[in-house]
Amino acid sequence: MSSLRFCFTSLTICSPRTLLAIPPQRINTFCCCAKPSRQNDFISEANALQSSPPSASPKHSPFFGMDDTLVSYLCGKKKATDLAHMVWKHVVQKGDTVLDATCGNGFDTLAMLNLVADDSRKGYVFALDIQKDALDSTSILLEESLNLDERQLVKLVNICHSKMEEVVPRNALVRLVAFNLGYLPGGKKEIITRPETTFLALEAAERILMPGGLISIVVYVGHPGGREELEAVETFAARMPVENWICCKLRMVNRPCAPVPIFLFRR
Repeated sequence: MSSLRFCFTSLTICSPRTLLAIPPQRINTFCCCAKPSRQNDFISEANALQSSPPSASPKHSPFFGMDDTLVSYLCGKKKATDLAHMVWKHVVQKGDTVLDATCGNGFDTLAMLNLVADDSRKGYVFALDIQKDALDSTSILLEESLNLDERQLVKLVNICHSKMEEVVPRNALVRLVAFNLGYLPGGKKEIITRPETTFLALEAAERILMPGGLISIVVYVGHPGGREELEAVETFAARMPVENWICCKLRMVNRPCAPVPIFLFRR
């Protein structure tokens, strides 16, 4: 899907009430800029600009079908990971190679496998984690959810996400690299991803990602070190050349500890 386009670079929402005043069919045509504006007694970091004529069919958008998930996320009814999974569906194709850089308890790995698996058995998921407990949890989930043939399309590797290039074959065309940054849910909170290794991992993801691919990041900031890691991700994304990359961040203004979804699309 090399023609994939996304029309905003940063979206910050202050009020669900104002969002709901916008027809749902227009959500996927938002184009946002950083100029502050005051509307309906609230301040937003983004001006909503119509990027296509009102008569344009929403089905022409590569993100057709995301409206409900996006609105639900902005209204607090969906999680950041739900939003990420919906974006993946508009990027990943059957038979693709994808990589879960921080597999955790395996829910992202399972979602990826369901996107790439088909009868051709060409799809493949690499799932990495530095904690063996995470790989064990992922393995259990896959055994409970998949048949033997499907499980053979997943490779679990006990390794730091910064070393993903040691796992993925050189000739592999990787469509998606996904990160959940923070600590393992249900695990030891003192064991967290670090800004230094995450920056190296993002550089590796940039090198292995195919044109039309996506780096998907959900940054958890409510723990010590989380905000520093978010800054590292933002620094990485800000230096990406606009000719080749479209980088988007969504953040809740009045929920400073809410997870931050960030999407980096390679043209």
